Amino acid sequence: MVELIKKRTKNVKNELTSGLTVALALVPEAVAFSFVAGVDPLVGLYAAFMVGLITSIFGGRPGMISGATGALAVVMVSLVKDGNEMGLALAEPVANMGLQYLFVTVIIMGMIQALAGVLQLGKFIRLVPHPVMLGFVNGLAIVIFLSQLSMFKSTDSGIIDWLQGPELLTMVGLVAITMAIMVFLPKITEKIPAALSAILVVTAVTLFCKLDVATVGSFIRDGGGEGLKGGFPEFQTQIFTLIPWNLETFTFILPYAFILAGIGIIESLLTLNLLDEITETRGNSNKECIAQGAANVVTGLFGGMGGCAMIGQSIINVNSGGRGRLSGIVAAIALLCFILFASSYIELVPIAALTGIMFMVVIGTFAWSSLRIMHKIPKSDALVLVTVSGLTVAFDLAVAVFVGIIMSALVFSWENAIRIRARKKIKEDGTKVYEIWGPLFFGSTQMFASKFDVKGDPDKVEIDFIESRVSDYSGIEAISSIVEKYEKEGKKVALKHLSMDCKKLLNKSDKKYKTIILEKIDDPRYHVVADPTIFDENT
Repeated sequence: MVELIKKRTKNVKNELTSGLTVALALVPEAVAFSFVAGVDPLVGLYAAFMVGLITSIFGGRPGMISGATGALAVVMVSLVKDGNEMGLALAEPVANMGLQYLFVTVIIMGMIQALAGVLQLGKFIRLVPHPVMLGFVNGLAIVIFLSQLSMFKSTDSGIIDWLQGPELLTMVGLVAITMAIMVFLPKITEKIPAALSAILVVTAVTLFCKLDVATVGSFIRDGGGEGLKGGFPEFQTQIFTLIPWNLETFTFILPYAFILAGIGIIESLLTLNLLDEITETRGNSNKECIAQGAANVVTGLFGGMGGCAMIGQSIINVNSGGRGRLSGIVAAIALLCFILFASSYIELVPIAALTGIMFMVVIGTFAWSSLRIMHKIPKSDALVLVTVSGLTVAFDLAVAVFVGIIMSALVFSWENAIRIRARKKIKEDGTKVYEIWGPLFFGSTQMFASKFDVKGDPDKVEIDFIESRVSDYSGIEAISSIVEKYEKEGKKVALKHLSMDCKKLLNKSDKKYKTIILEKIDDPRYHVVADPTIFDENT
């Protein structure tokens, strides 16, 4: 009992410290993505608080952190811009209408995500091939790295340029100190959270030495914001009064809502799968979809820009010891407290400290093993991996994953299509036997048909499917086509070792198959088209 209490106490301490660390790291990320989307920083911070809190309590993956993300922000920027133009075109022009359209779109996005969870569509994320997963994490690591490079730029005199001279050396030095603390402190003691310690030490160094460096406060002001200070999120009643609820509005909003819902689900569930591997536990993808959807509905109603899982902050949380729901709850509540009570102190945190933490996230996120195995895996898998990584950087996560899945599916279909074989032998009575080996499906039907010599075969032919599986209706049609060709030549065909499902489909198409199909006790048992309702989340 004493050991259990000690372990529980240790876990609570880890949850609290990791949650606080994540909250500090969330601030510049949420602010930066707000600027990308073209909205006030508080809109992103409120989203990080509300989405983070709801998904931490009700989500399907304890330890996963959600908030405003860049993948969603790059889509929102055009939504806000076009929404502002639509607002100015009204009979009574309304300024900043894009923000109202954003809130409504986020609400509908959340409904779509929740519906996907209710329909149990989340489990299909397991169909994502491993090369696509590797490409996803590598691409996202590169994106995080590139996003941090902007922290090495200065906006003095309104001109954005790279830091130079002493400013650059100071920035690099503080980043190096942060990374060094995170690397070496855990080797000395694990009782002190490395990431939080690095933030406190670097902040103390800048204050003690009076260094003129970029801080969270200067970062917000340079981006056009007024600071971190704000109040509680307020219910957005104006979305029901300002927006004209007509067909034009829905035609404008729905495409954005579906795109944002898709990106949010894909990024969240891929992050869930990644954390499953890291923690050697299993999350619930459908439950996560419902929680993400509910969170986005709430954040849209209360003035947030919406969000999804954040791989960087999630890895920070897990690596800092946050494996349960408490860490995410602490991060969300701490973020709100920063906004309400501690904005002046949080604004003193150097950007260099947070940049150093994100660089460590990049190092931990990138699948370095993929570089070592690149020449050992099939060329097709290597191509998928590299393509997904590149598309994640160049476009967005959704495009990269969809392309990767399509590429993998085409490769799989081709490889299985060319595997079908036909062993041939002649019985004592002169009957020619074709023993089919390999899957018979839409991709292999042409190869299957090429195995037969209809004109040159004897009058009696047997086609044996004992080592083959008919996977779809295209396979059934291919069998029917071959039988018809033999019948046109006046030859007799017999089919052996077909599954009950195949027999039913063939008999339903033509009664003649009752005599063509030879009944055997050892016929295989499988379905041509499996009923997805017989499988559940834990199958």
